[in-house]
Amino acid sequence: MTTRLSLFKRASRWGGALMLSAGLSIGHAQAADQELLNSSYDIARELFSAYNELFVEQWKEKTGKTVEIKQSHAGSSRQAQAIIQGLRADVVTYNQVTDVDILHERGNLIPENWRERLPNASSPYYSTMAFLVRKGNPKNIQNWDDLARDDVSTVLPNPKTSGNGRYTYLAALGYAQKTYGDDQQAIDNFLRTFLGNVAVFDTGGRGATTTFVERGIGDALLTFEAEVNNIAAENPDYEVVVPKISFMAEFPVTWVDRSVKQNGTEELAKAYLEGLYSEDAQRLIAGFYNRVHNETVKAEFADRFPELELVTVEQIGGSWENVMKEHFASGGKLDQLQRR
Repeated sequence: MTTRLSLFKRASRWGGALMLSAGLSIGHAQAADQELLNSSYDIARELFSAYNELFVEQWKEKTGKTVEIKQSHAGSSRQAQAIIQGLRADVVTYNQVTDVDILHERGNLIPENWRERLPNASSPYYSTMAFLVRKGNPKNIQNWDDLARDDVSTVLPNPKTSGNGRYTYLAALGYAQKTYGDDQQAIDNFLRTFLGNVAVFDTGGRGATTTFVERGIGDALLTFEAEVNNIAAENPDYEVVVPKISFMAEFPVTWVDRSVKQNGTEELAKAYLEGLYSEDAQRLIAGFYNRVHNETVKAEFADRFPELELVTVEQIGGSWENVMKEHFASGGKLDQLQRR
């Protein structure tokens, strides 16, 4: 199986661009019996490249058929919009519930109750937000309040275009709410300074990684725990900081009903997503530093994941619908806080 390091290096060269099967398809010298297109968030390239290999082997053993799995990667909001505009992806594996919801709300491509079709609200794994700092942690960054200091600059995906970025913003908001209670002015002041310290807002998570690692910008990269750990595991020039309070980041998946009917891939698409819950797949997912639900695998990888308080979107803002309107809509709280 291809190593994490070679996959990461390959993906880093591509940056945040939208990729359709370029080097990531699991293909064969001759035409496959079936094809499947997975529309996914942009830092999931390596994970799904590895999972695709596992699934292709298992599908061949089960059915005798070969399958070619193609990948489309970008910020999950951008990916969802591409499907609404006509990209016939069979499955989506995103990093935010709202980016799946709009496939129903704007395109009627999936049913409203899509979260009920697979376990754990159709989220086979989850993560949280963490910091990647340079070796030795020269700025001694330990928690969210350090990211609001005058001498610290950061890199993160733009919350307007990336679920990754929205999670980071909400994690900082959750910390501020825990710290300042009902003092809304203090919360706003913290977030305003926190956002003001961002040196670069990239459109997606992998673009942010490229900016921090390859361009050398910023004192800390703010992104998923899985991303920072995968980088630090392969490169001793970086260290990981996981704050004690962070955000519960779900990774929702579903098959796209209209596409699978048109493509004749309904059985294949369902099997592909159901396979993510298997013990073998959960072990592979945890190997990429994602947190999983399988109790056996959780015990095996317990030393990788420090205990922390994960704040949910319901605790922060009542619901995703409320949070999207209040914070991320045009003219919302995010825009207000970024005004100088």
